[in-house]
Amino acid sequence: MALPIRRLVLDVMKPHEPDVLEFAAIVGDCEGVAGINVALIETDRDVQNLKVTLEGDDIAAAAVEDAIIDLGGTVHSIDGVVRGERLVEERDTPQDR
Repeated sequence: MALPIRRLVLDVMKPHEPDVLEFAAIVGDCEGVAGINVALIETDRDVQNLKVTLEGDDIAAAAVEDAIIDLGGTVHSIDGVVRGERLVEERDTPQDR
């Protein structure tokens, strides 16, 4: 059995509509999502680039991606994922110095 997804960090590009409030409400309603943070990184004439951070007990990643696609967006990359029985925070290591 695969470990549950606890946190998912996505780089998303979407059209201006729906606005960020509606986008967050719809994506945040996906199965397993307990909370969502959407940060506007960049906007241009046609699209917005967002950093989307989701947390929950067992996030349905495929449902999240489907919701984003249904809203006219695309997932450019998965920039972070935490799986397991608990959240593991990133820590500095000697390699980071």
